[in-house]
Amino acid sequence: MTSVGSADASPGTVDTGRLEVGETRDGSTFGLPVAVVEGARDGPTLYVQAASDGDELNGVGVVQRVVPQLDPDELSGTVIVVGIVNYHAFQVAEHRNPIDDTKMNRAYPGDGNGTSSERIAAATYDVAREADLVLDLHQGSTSRMIDEVRVRCGRRHRLHSQCLELAKTFGCGYVLDQKGPDGQLARVAPSDGVPAVDPELGGAVGWDEGSIAKGVEGVFNVLRGYDFLDGDAGIEPQTRAKAFDQYGSPVGGLVRYQHDLGDRVTADETLFEVTDPFGGLKARITADNDGIFWRSRRLPQVATGEYVCSVGKNVDTY
Repeated sequence: MTSVGSADASPGTVDTGRLEVGETRDGSTFGLPVAVVEGARDGPTLYVQAASDGDELNGVGVVQRVVPQLDPDELSGTVIVVGIVNYHAFQVAEHRNPIDDTKMNRAYPGDGNGTSSERIAAATYDVAREADLVLDLHQGSTSRMIDEVRVRCGRRHRLHSQCLELAKTFGCGYVLDQKGPDGQLARVAPSDGVPAVDPELGGAVGWDEGSIAKGVEGVFNVLRGYDFLDGDAGIEPQTRAKAFDQYGSPVGGLVRYQHDLGDRVTADETLFEVTDPFGGLKARITADNDGIFWRSRRLPQVATGEYVCSVGKNVDTY
């Protein structure tokens, strides 16, 4: 039997419940929604979580579609899902936890006696660190972004090859292989011996069905590729970037892009132009390096110095 909070599943069953992590300001207890799918046969454990950033909802869409499709009679091992991690931010559709103004994916491994975010991180990490694989579902907030998987442990980490293989098995087509900031789940878990990746499923206001479908496919690729389910994961070569160039606007105005997401760009090629309200050209920004047009702001209006787009660089195929 596997128990997570109030969810208890014996072999061949599914259960849902709540993982209590504290109290709200009126003293009421609150808990994170959890699901446990315990396979009829022994096997590894996959931990999946979504919405550690409260406005990144594509992962919730993935969870909503994956869990009902999991048949424990066909499963070897266990799948544990925390459907909404950043409880408080999700309630108000904000990125950061409004209780302590913290970005949840900088709080791992957490502190059971700490702030609101640290307590949530500690409770979820206690579950994640006991798994064999970790998928931390994200998206590019409300920016426009390609579907990708991020390997955050760093290329010199002892588990790097295992994390990279997990990213390849998920199979978004694009991988960012760059050491992440302190406190990211996908960086912390490998230090405890658990391969972990951070799928960034596009970017949307609300959620995007195309990116959600890619995420559902990715989870099932992992389930098949690591023998939770019978079948072929269909692993294909991935395009990998090892770093980003980020571009801001030198002037205020309206952005006009010269590339679509996923386009190859070459050094000195125009990425975007900035015009005045009447179409007059104010600035033309070119690429510093060869790469892939990876991410861009959603709204066209920019102020001086405001972020506009990112280009993935040091690109290869593996």
